[in-house]
Amino acid sequence: MSIDRIVLAFAGFVVLFSVALSQLFSVYWLALTLFVGVNLLQAAFTRFCPLAMILKALGAKPGNAFN
Repeated sequence: MSIDRIVLAFAGFVVLFSVALSQLFSVYWLALTLFVGVNLLQAAFTRFCPLAMILKALGAKPGNAFN
């Protein structure tokens, strides 16, 4: 699996997890969803993604978006 797909899968998981936490515990968990959304938006324009950098250092196969 490429870095791009791992980043998207991780972002999707975190969004779903934070929505579940907001329903179970506190609405303030939606701030995590907001953070993920903002990070994805800025990564689309700047090509800077901390998770992609970590995955690249760990030896994950590069994709097209985060070279």
